[in-house]
Amino acid sequence: MYAFKKIFAGFIIGLLSGFLGIGGGVFMVPIMVSFFGFTQHVAQATSLAMIIPTALFGSIVYNLHGSIDIKIAALITVGSMTSAFFASRLMVKLPAAQLKLLFGILLLLVGVRMVIA
Repeated sequence: MYAFKKIFAGFIIGLLSGFLGIGGGVFMVPIMVSFFGFTQHVAQATSLAMIIPTALFGSIVYNLHGSIDIKIAALITVGSMTSAFFASRLMVKLPAAQLKLLFGILLLLVGVRMVIA
């Protein structure tokens, strides 16, 4: 039952990620912390590891439909890989409560921006 719940959660996250074109971390981190008892650090790190195969499969389908601007994606990837390296090193040093607060604030800001934009 333990594995089934996690696979089912991953299935739902995959549906939302593929349908909405967003990283699964937006959904997966809160689910792992709230429902599975993961620490904020472990949830965020696990989410990053899960993004690779999830994004790959979603990107293949979007690319087959001509929906990806490869040039822009490549340029943004260069910047995001660099910043992700440094941000990950900082993340492991922050207290869990502070990390959870920052994550929540970011989700709130993104949500508000999407509603008013």
